Amino acid sequence: MELRELDYELPEELIAQQGLAERVQSRLLVLRRASGAREDRSFGEMGHFVEGGDCLVINDTKVIPARFFARRATGGKIEGLFLKEAGRGCWEVMLKNAARLRQDERLELISPDGGADPAKTEPVRVQVVENQGEGQWRLRLESEESPVAILGRYGRTPLPPYISRKDQNGMEAIDHQRYQTVYADKPGSIAAPTAGLHFTPELLDLLQRQGAAIARVTLHVGLGTFKPITAARVEDHPMHSEYYEMDAASAGRINQTIERGGRVIAVGTTSVRTLETLGRSGRVTAGSGWTDIFITPGYSFRIVKAMITNFHLPRSTLLALVCAFAGRELILDAYRHAIEQKYRFYSYGDAMLIL
Repeated sequence: MELRELDYELPEELIAQQGLAERVQSRLLVLRRASGAREDRSFGEMGHFVEGGDCLVINDTKVIPARFFARRATGGKIEGLFLKEAGRGCWEVMLKNAARLRQDERLELISPDGGADPAKTEPVRVQVVENQGEGQWRLRLESEESPVAILGRYGRTPLPPYISRKDQNGMEAIDHQRYQTVYADKPGSIAAPTAGLHFTPELLDLLQRQGAAIARVTLHVGLGTFKPITAARVEDHPMHSEYYEMDAASAGRINQTIERGGRVIAVGTTSVRTLETLGRSGRVTAGSGWTDIFITPGYSFRIVKAMITNFHLPRSTLLALVCAFAGRELILDAYRHAIEQKYRFYSYGDAMLIL
């Protein structure tokens, strides 16, 4: 598949800059693969489409405050994004304004406003270990604290770059709560599994009372999910690995659903990738590990029968996945409809239910 086949034009004003006051107020574009029929609904109407006997699979990863700042000895300020721990005390990160950094140079973490550690503890110093290319670096921290503890003091919500607001007053506290699913549990993601942002505890309870099961997986969102495709041929894109896990109880619920003829409905592309990684035999097995599965048109889905997903960036692995699930022409036609109807796009945007 040529990368240009995953392109579309989006008016900038349709890029959602913040979440709605009420999660279930998001719009919902229902797309039926068999007929191509579409319905414009609201997310709060999900109960009309999820049936008793279905199993909704949610990703319970929790976004960590992965965006951080550091100061050079010269006074220059560096912005970073934590990616993952690479051995005890070592971080793999993305850095901005880092062209002049040198190996073994030492930095000091600073609070987002440029001040000292708000907890008044000993400053956390960092040594530059390696420039890994394409904006990625390896750092060694002169601290034995966990990344979650350090970023809990110094970090900020890692919003995507297309969210750019003129007025940030008070938004960090709002994003800290809103850029997180209501069922987030296991810290580790550097971006939210955004299809789940629309759910409320009340809506999940309603679906369960109607007879739907809920199963949990964990996939910590990293570079594999959001790194843009740059290869001219989509299949040549190198997919970064991301950590996943699923316990036996969730595996049992999913397999019972399959055996009884119910639908496995994946909430988000991260849930899709986890299920298809663990379900190559047509049934899922409990387990954990790292997946670099890259789903493109032509892929044969073994587990997922329906999908809830947001509207994705052009030329992205996420758009390739939904095109694989429903067909490129049908998806891009649905996107054109969403643009005409002024749906909100991307992380804080509206949703699709693909049946």
